[in-house]
Amino acid sequence: MSFNQSVIDEFRANQGKVGGYFEGSDLLLLTTTGAKSGAERTVPLGYVRHGDQLLVIGSNMGGPKHPDWYHNVLANPLVQVEVGTEHFEAVAVPAEGERRDSLFEHVVSAEPGYGEYQQNTTRILPVVVLEKNDPAPGEGPAEVRSLADKLVEVHVWLRGQLRHVTAEVDAYFDSLPAHGGEGAPPAPGLGLQIRQHCLAFCQTLEIHHTGEDAHMFPAMEAANPHLKDVFARLRTEHLTVSRLQKELSGLLADIAGADPEQFRKELARMSQELNAHLDYEEESLLPLLSEIPFPPGPPAAA
Repeated sequence: MSFNQSVIDEFRANQGKVGGYFEGSDLLLLTTTGAKSGAERTVPLGYVRHGDQLLVIGSNMGGPKHPDWYHNVLANPLVQVEVGTEHFEAVAVPAEGERRDSLFEHVVSAEPGYGEYQQNTTRILPVVVLEKNDPAPGEGPAEVRSLADKLVEVHVWLRGQLRHVTAEVDAYFDSLPAHGGEGAPPAPGLGLQIRQHCLAFCQTLEIHHTGEDAHMFPAMEAANPHLKDVFARLRTEHLTVSRLQKELSGLLADIAGADPEQFRKELARMSQELNAHLDYEEESLLPLLSEIPFPPGPPAAA
């Protein structure tokens, strides 16, 4: 058994407490999706709190290369986090520029060892913010009891990521005049934030739609043949949404040289179409899903 695996097993067996080298340390388990393999990988990491945020550092003990988990979160921002007995999903967002420097200063004040790691390498140690996927107050179901609740929960999260992207794009363009306007270096601390939230949105939406097309829609259509036109429209909209996802990714990739007014107009158009699809899906499916428990119970005995 590897050292990491022994720490993971001890962590889970003792409600987040471990002894030995990590005894008394703030430790969490981070589960990422492999950038190349697509397989889940769990690693124990020290963390530092910053208000309500959890910060993890790509220190690799001061080694010359970023750790594997950091490359994974750049490719797949959605991660699973275990802290004590709490287990939640988060979006991993590396900080940049002035924001990264400010957060790293906070980290070093809490855990000076990270400052020593930085002195031992020429690379800039990444500071990654783990943003918990909680809906805004008043949004989403208070408790997920049915498949309808689960659908709403996913849609609330997707809408939240779209708002993140829009707010960060606005912040990016609003800050450009202070950095010399066109042709000057872009405002620091936003490029990766925008990218990670966009990627998290697109990846989650793709998983969501793949599951609907492969499993939920066929079962529901078989039980409700009078709604075949509804499901046909939803499948067609999924193709449109897939195109919009690619357009959105392409649009955000070219933000550095974009015209702010045109960029905002295109982003607003895409967001409006994506939200309209989510609205129609809820209008069509929630009445059918409200009687189906979630998570599903055990199959009835024969």
